[in-house]
Amino acid sequence: MEKLPKWIKGLDDEDIRFIKRFLMASGSLKQIAAEYSVTYPTVRLRLDRLIQKIQINEDIQNDAYISTIKQLALEGKLDFDTAKLLITEYRKSKGELE
Repeated sequence: MEKLPKWIKGLDDEDIRFIKRFLMASGSLKQIAAEYSVTYPTVRLRLDRLIQKIQINEDIQNDAYISTIKQLALEGKLDFDTAKLLITEYRKSKGELE
């Protein structure tokens, strides 16, 4: 069997359970909301944060600065608009954006 991808190793048990339930529900956020007894927007927010967490885990391999900024935003220590601005300016300074 193949090794687990690095991004999945950065997820906690609850994240893995959520992914399993999401897959078993064929990606239906409405069904997941009913199973967790929460609203659709709550489940959407959970999924968005999980997506961001996976992106951060992938970014760690690519750029430590960007992953740190994203992690701070996820933890609520930095707002998302400021995080986006810092990342954009950083990428500009590296010549990745014009």
